[in-house]
Amino acid sequence: MKVIFHLGAHCTGEDRLLKSLLKNQGTLTPQGIIIPGPSRYRRLIRQTLGALNGAAPSHTEQQALLTQITDELTVKRLILSAADFLAFVPWVFRHHTLYGKAPEVTAALGNLFPDASIEFHLSIRNPATFIPAVFGVTTGLTLDKFLYGTDPYSIKWSNLIKQISNANPRARVVVWQSEDCPMIWSRVMHNLTGIAEALPLQGEEDILGDQLTNEGMKLYLNYLAANPPKTGRHKQRIINAFLEKFPNPAPAPDGAIPDGWTPEMVEDLTDLYEQDLVEISKIPAVKLIHP
Repeated sequence: MKVIFHLGAHCTGEDRLLKSLLKNQGTLTPQGIIIPGPSRYRRLIRQTLGALNGAAPSHTEQQALLTQITDELTVKRLILSAADFLAFVPWVFRHHTLYGKAPEVTAALGNLFPDASIEFHLSIRNPATFIPAVFGVTTGLTLDKFLYGTDPYSIKWSNLIKQISNANPRARVVVWQSEDCPMIWSRVMHNLTGIAEALPLQGEEDILGDQLTNEGMKLYLNYLAANPPKTGRHKQRIINAFLEKFPNPAPAPDGAIPDGWTPEMVEDLTDLYEQDLVEISKIPAVKLIHP
């Protein structure tokens, strides 16, 4: 059995991705690819981790947990998704860095299924937009309290990913940029489900509809019907061409730029993020999905 933990991150379209995946339950479940509804496992896993307190469950406990998560008898691939696995929103920077408890948390998650192969999937985002977006969904906090003294310039996703990888040496880690989702949504879904990219999934176009004009989306779907792509890369080239020709006006950012942040600061954070992506691409055993 393989267990795939989709870790978010927060404000990277994480629940939207789960909704796209859930559209395929009817076709994936008979293949042993199980995508439970989040109410079946999110609270349950938090409670189980607390009860185990770092210990590995017995085989009986492992089977009992699996039975509570899904009613299916054949489970070849289990997909569990929650950005709150790593931290609740107000605590993203609680340990004075980005998701500071990620190594311990991911190791504990993997420990829930010691007999399974484990994968961690993570969407990352430019700190210049990530911080305002996540702070924007908190309540009762100032930005300083939300950051717990974390210097925005110090935020490196590469450090987080290395820590997760080092804490879980036998696990596969898959990463993608939230900013690339309109172009790679289909590939992200296929990586999570393990389905060959040549096989269609429902929901592959969910996010693209926001990025194309209505006319562009209609022409795109007609083009796909007449010219089915042979590979995921081929489909991505088609998407790129339509995004270039029929772009929808950019949506309003989800999170206001904090007081005191200058355009120069946003630009500097973006430059650091782009440099960090190069570091991520060099991490062994990490798959980076990019256009």
